[in-house]
Amino acid sequence: MPAAPVIAIVGATGAVGVELLGSLARRNFPLSQLRLLASKRSAGREMRFRGGTLIVEELTENSFDGVDIALFSAGATISRRFAPIAAAAGARVVDNSSAFRMDPAVPLVVPEVNADTMQGDEAIIANPNCVAAIAGVALAPLHRAFPIRRLQMATYQAASGAGAEAMQELRDGTAAELRGEAFEPKVMPHPYAFNIFSHNADIDPQTGYNGEESKVIAELRRIFDLPQLPVGVTCIRVPILRAHGMAISIEFDQVVDPQVARDLLSDAPGLRLVDDWAGNHFPMPSEATGQEDVLVGRIRTDLGDPSGRTLTLFVVGDQLLKGAAQNAVQIAESLLPAH
Repeated sequence: MPAAPVIAIVGATGAVGVELLGSLARRNFPLSQLRLLASKRSAGREMRFRGGTLIVEELTENSFDGVDIALFSAGATISRRFAPIAAAAGARVVDNSSAFRMDPAVPLVVPEVNADTMQGDEAIIANPNCVAAIAGVALAPLHRAFPIRRLQMATYQAASGAGAEAMQELRDGTAAELRGEAFEPKVMPHPYAFNIFSHNADIDPQTGYNGEESKVIAELRRIFDLPQLPVGVTCIRVPILRAHGMAISIEFDQVVDPQVARDLLSDAPGLRLVDDWAGNHFPMPSEATGQEDVLVGRIRTDLGDPSGRTLTLFVVGDQLLKGAAQNAVQIAESLLPAH
């Protein structure tokens, strides 16, 4: 891997693709060339990067000649087709889709949690589901000190998780609602403005869990290498443009003092403690949006567990950043020679 590699972004014009450009620029990623790849429909579009203009190229099987790192964010179907092609051309692939997350030969990585699972020669590295990535940053420092025995979660997920069209539908639906006009949603199955509803992934008829919830469970188990970890989760869509919230109850193998947990979280990389009891100020999407750090607060003993071994906390992270683009760029940074 050269010190200044050639980078390609697959799906450059999508919501996450745009954030990949922003993360590369913001983190001063050393690169010699950046190629923007997308569908034929988007080819020719101009995009700004570091004060200059780049032209989007059509994604083809010949797009990866000379590419060192390919950042994929164009959906599982595109990744399954083109990621092996990119790898065969010599690129290291960081994939943001669900295509390879449960492949035992592909590391599923949150750098603050399990960077050591990368051996240095993997052709493809998977970026986790946004909820798993954001939650993992907050859970890791606690789990290292006090092994986790069980998780119970409720998520409050922003429109960004469903893409740019869902974000625009939230804007349009809210404007229509405020004008007193009827609005028929086309991207989401239910009205989004001033409403919340269960995540619209398909429901497993056997378990009653939807696809998003099943992904969170499976991926957290894999990230923490705890294949039997009991995890319960309910995923809800809320009318927020970006930044997912999560209420998490964590059962440990021993009683954990909330102040000890607070100290661990305040010193952990990628986290910012927002836990002002006197001011009733805790993590909020409005303060997490556009921020690289995951916000964590409301740290307290769960009174629902008489044993005292369970803590409850609230976590908020930018879905497009730590939940997607930023995590991918951090993985790419770990591939550089200095790392």
